[in-house]
Amino acid sequence: MKTLSIPNDILIPQIKRVIDEGKSVTFLVKGYSMRLFLDNNRDKVILAPFEKDKVKPGDVVLAEVSKDVYVLHRIIKRTADSLILKGDGNIKGTETCRTSDVIGIAIGFYRKGRNRPDLVTGWKWKAYSFIWQRLSPVRRYILAVYRRMKRKN
Repeated sequence: MKTLSIPNDILIPQIKRVIDEGKSVTFLVKGYSMRLFLDNNRDKVILAPFEKDKVKPGDVVLAEVSKDVYVLHRIIKRTADSLILKGDGNIKGTETCRTSDVIGIAIGFYRKGRNRPDLVTGWKWKAYSFIWQRLSPVRRYILAVYRRMKRKN
């Protein structure tokens, strides 16, 4: 099956429209910032509507971090109306946005071509999230080994 690549300036408004209608949407992940576990043009994310006051650290969200710049990253810190985001594949660097800039929250992922999604409510995803967030000081080494392995394959 051929995959159609749609530019973000067209895709994101459509994703927002569907989520604003109260429906979920599934799309292919672009980029490497959520590596190790979500990979460019391989994995899919399921985004859903959410309650802005209930997003919390650990949640993965699609958000506009500056004019027409969107990221699918994990919330690492929340203050009243401000969120600090960081990609799982990022060694350093964060983005900041308001809760009103969040378009949708990830409720599941199709990884490595699987037909059934890994839901964020499942024990595997919760364990991964918990462990990976605490490995921040050694992510650099884990990601370096992963990249070398990917290049060899």
